[in-house]
Amino acid sequence: MSKGGRPKKIGNKEKTVLRQIVKQKPLASLDELTDAFCARTGLSVHSATVRKGLREAGIRRERAKAVPAEKGESAPRRYGYEQAHRRHLPEQDYPSSLTDAEWRLVWDLFESEHGRGVPPRYPRRLLVDACCYVVRTGCAWRMLPSGFPAWQNVYRTFRRWAAAGKFEAMHDRLRAQWRAREGRAREPNAGVLDAQSTRHSPQGGDSGFDAGKKVKGRKRNLVVDTLGLLLAVAITAAGVQDRHAAPAPVAQAVSKYPSLQTLFVDGGYAGQCARTLAEAHQINVDVVRHPANRNVGRWRHAEQGELFTVPANSNGFVPLPKRWVVERTHGWNERARRLIMHHDRRSDVSEAWVWLTGARMLARRLTTT
Repeated sequence: MSKGGRPKKIGNKEKTVLRQIVKQKPLASLDELTDAFCARTGLSVHSATVRKGLREAGIRRERAKAVPAEKGESAPRRYGYEQAHRRHLPEQDYPSSLTDAEWRLVWDLFESEHGRGVPPRYPRRLLVDACCYVVRTGCAWRMLPSGFPAWQNVYRTFRRWAAAGKFEAMHDRLRAQWRAREGRAREPNAGVLDAQSTRHSPQGGDSGFDAGKKVKGRKRNLVVDTLGLLLAVAITAAGVQDRHAAPAPVAQAVSKYPSLQTLFVDGGYAGQCARTLAEAHQINVDVVRHPANRNVGRWRHAEQGELFTVPANSNGFVPLPKRWVVERTHGWNERARRLIMHHDRRSDVSEAWVWLTGARMLARRLTTT
């Protein structure tokens, strides 16, 4: 005679679905597993019911550190400056200047603004080279070399181009060409979100204190594609939490690229922020956590053992799926000395520098590889 009462919502079939979800997301929180389970099965269950189902399936959560790699593991390849980074062609007044091949890729973006009035006094290419010199060397506007036009002229032109979105358009064009060369679709369907706090100079403007990084300045919020190329940039004070600054760059990326379906974020955006972004833009927000995360831990099967199969190297470093891409982009940006700290009072000017840095890198890639 069978026992009475309410039938179980999580039977053997549902436990199989739970195992599949946990295997795909071994570092997800209980609430995230519950949301994924409800979305996949169409059931409406409480997180406590999912926890009970996980226990019955032999899956429990533990808090452990990443397992170090074996002693015989070979060291990863190191990347650094090569001769292509040190090139100085005859048509370049400075190594930061555009080459003839690079200028041919973007010349129409800057030469197409002729209108009424006196013809331009200085070539547009020379003004672009001056902007590239400033962002690469980090020098003050007043300290531009005498080979460039007067700094007042260069600064006014830079501000006009930044307000018109010239540098963003330059980057978007070159990114599409690079994605085509890599065999990717022109419009990305996945992005990665992250923020970086950077010091600011005494010039003024919005600033704050990031208590986590112990940095007083501003925060650079980036959304990049899976190749690490920029999709959206937003500058805020460093005191603004990542979860509060996230809506602006995500909204910018989704409006520019409706093809975005998945957004990878770190643990700082988990919880209500991830749910809000997913509901507001109808995208899948995937939280990527470190396997040694002590706050959430990781799920472990009683019989299969460890579900997170990516081993650490000899130094204990674990490359996290997709998340390392945007970290690398932050490293690319800091090659430009103007971006090591915020020297400008206006945040839109700081955003323009980021776009120009990314565009300059892509122009060099497309003409040297």
